[in-house]
Amino acid sequence: MFSSRDFSLWSILKQCIGKELSKITMPVVFNEPLSFLQRLTEYMEYSYLLDRASQTSDPIERLQYVSAFAVSAISSNWERLGKPFNPLLGETYELDRSELGFRLISEQVSHHPPISAFHIDSPLYKFHGQIYPKLKFWGKSVDIHPKGYVTLELKKFNEVYTWQNVNCCVHNIIVGKLWVEHSGPMEIINHQTKHRAVLNFKQGGWFGKDLHKVEGYIYDPDKKKLKAIWGNWLMGLFSVNAGTYDAHVAAMPSSPPHTPKVNGAGGDAEDASDELPCKSFNSFDLNIPGQITLWQATPRPEDSAKYFSFTLFAMTLNEMMPEMNITLPPTDSRKRPDIRYLEEGKIDEAADAKNRLEEKQRQARKERKKQKGDWQPLWFETVKNQYTGKEEWAYKGDYWERDFSKCGDIF
Repeated sequence: MFSSRDFSLWSILKQCIGKELSKITMPVVFNEPLSFLQRLTEYMEYSYLLDRASQTSDPIERLQYVSAFAVSAISSNWERLGKPFNPLLGETYELDRSELGFRLISEQVSHHPPISAFHIDSPLYKFHGQIYPKLKFWGKSVDIHPKGYVTLELKKFNEVYTWQNVNCCVHNIIVGKLWVEHSGPMEIINHQTKHRAVLNFKQGGWFGKDLHKVEGYIYDPDKKKLKAIWGNWLMGLFSVNAGTYDAHVAAMPSSPPHTPKVNGAGGDAEDASDELPCKSFNSFDLNIPGQITLWQATPRPEDSAKYFSFTLFAMTLNEMMPEMNITLPPTDSRKRPDIRYLEEGKIDEAADAKNRLEEKQRQARKERKKQKGDWQPLWFETVKNQYTGKEEWAYKGDYWERDFSKCGDIF
């Protein structure tokens, strides 16, 4: 038995400065017991926000709730410092939460570059997209760029929304307390009404004044501010009329000169305190007359720190009920032995299984090259997204018919 304390992270990463980390094989002790396909599923932890968006007749309110959903999707990243397992080519993951009104299918559709595609169906909406995570190590931090658009369709209103996730930085990789920061702009567009939300994820800066802060506006097609949205990406969001918000902020005492505003990745936050404080949700409540709470995060379980800092939702994602052995395809992430071993604390077995699976994948790739064959995903195909103009992996259908006879033996 061994742990991450037995490894020098610097000895592994020192040759990776400026390189793409998704191509680097890491010891299993630096993983968390979930595949990236399962991690993607955490988009849906606050799916009720999409239900609310689908049930209001006001397009501005719909965009408010869609914006809250987009922000809530990254809230589980706080203190999640273990790396999810890279999905194997052809790996899948399903989640049927009919009691919450949705079901999800995802598939690893490409290995180089690593692309994960997902599709979520609900009577009220469709939500789909692809993520190509690019990770680079810069000596003191790791930058994570989740490339790819996501698309939301609200069926009742025939509306389509698109956005991209913001960048993430893990600080103090070598020395100090590890902590996660999201920064940069997020633009959420309603392609039917032409309204858009533009949110700015702020960096902490010196003394952590703006740590985890999110602030932005909803604009009409003529670029007039309609609503202000503010809060904290790991705790929750508020909203109020834009004019009321601007007047309130203008009347507040100005920021002290030693707290600079910082935008984009890197910068002053890298030199901020190792122990940046995690503020309370109430500290972001400005008590502005007429404000509403759009979303508030569910507290983590008391023993979350013992279980990879998982949320309660994340803790359910690798559950394997007895009947699932029959109903799930052989490619489902729940059947990966390395993930299962790590979840059970069997580190040596997890490391051996991970090495075996990676070698099996390499041999399969060599065989395809020898046969001059190309990999074809079972459940997704490339199409052009008419709203973003980008090529994307779209769901072909038929997964829920449960004919898995063409699934490969990847585990």
